[in-house]
Amino acid sequence: MFSASSILACSTCANAFKHGGQDAAGWSIAVMLMVIVPLATSVLWFMVRLARRESVGLESQYCDDYVAPVSVAPASNR
Repeated sequence: MFSASSILACSTCANAFKHGGQDAAGWSIAVMLMVIVPLATSVLWFMVRLARRESVGLESQYCDDYVAPVSVAPASNR
């Protein structure tokens, strides 16, 4: 019947699990997490840092007041 390793992996990987201590899938997930988590954390940290620096360093002379767009009447109504 089907074993857990044959359901989760192809026959090449399933055979590698038997020779590699049957922990290859766990190690591959751990390595991916060790790469992805710091990368995502650094991107998030950088975005937060940019947002904070923008709000602190924004000078009032460069801020524009919101001006609502003016609708233009069609040429047939003129």
